[in-house]
Amino acid sequence: MNDASFENTAPPSFAPHSPADARRWFITGANSGFGLAFVRAALAAGDEVVAAVRRPGTLAELAASSAGRLTVVELDVRDAAARTRAVQAAGRIDVLVNNAGYGILGAFEEVGDAELRDAFEVMFFGAVALTQLVLPQMRARRSGTIVQLSSMGGLLSFPGVGSYSAAKGALELASEALAAEVAPLGIKVLIVEPGAFRTGFATPSALQPAASRIADYEATSGATRETLTSSDGSQDGDPAKAAAAVLEVLSWPQPPLRLALGNDSVDAIRAKLAAVGADLDATEKLGRAMAV
Repeated sequence: MNDASFENTAPPSFAPHSPADARRWFITGANSGFGLAFVRAALAAGDEVVAAVRRPGTLAELAASSAGRLTVVELDVRDAAARTRAVQAAGRIDVLVNNAGYGILGAFEEVGDAELRDAFEVMFFGAVALTQLVLPQMRARRSGTIVQLSSMGGLLSFPGVGSYSAAKGALELASEALAAEVAPLGIKVLIVEPGAFRTGFATPSALQPAASRIADYEATSGATRETLTSSDGSQDGDPAKAAAAVLEVLSWPQPPLRLALGNDSVDAIRAKLAAVGADLDATEKLGRAMAV
């Protein structure tokens, strides 16, 4: 999902933790985009990181300069055996960041079954499985944090991104239930909902177009495709600032369940909530007239 490099992005500044207070992060999709921003922010904060990526060599230079605080493991989140190996190799995990993902573009009718299933394998089933693998050790310690990288598209949707939003939305709702289940056990859940950021998400090589294109949808899903690809590299959002915001929120005594990042995300989510409220107002009389 996030394939931009960060040559020109400085890591955020933090007061580093002492070695005794250092956390151990497990971050998927950690060699680019938000994943790489999280790696750099966690290292800057004095923490340890296990970076789970499909191509470990892409982080070799950063690992070599990390004074042993960055470990790189190979992981395709679709692979159940690889998930188990990666979590076992990581050992203690204080913060799990389910970040791996990619964009999929196409109208509802255009996206094929295999494309939709793969999106869910990466952005829903893979994240759920990794969370389930990590939860036993967090329950045993009565501490830990699960960070689910969603999107503003996990709480709302628009033409052309229905499949992506469906996968992210499924993860959001499952995580909402998870948060209530694990809160009494000392475990926190944070759902992150970014808008448009300079992560490489919208590069033609990163976005997965639907196998078929239907002319009738060019004015709707086609317009979204053009808008996303033309915006690549010029989005307002800075991934380093997103990572800094996540670390700040995780330091709060009572973190929120959701964290919207970016003006576009905050505005779009407020508009979605207002629209839902308007629908409830318009239909409340009918909705409440169901009792016998």
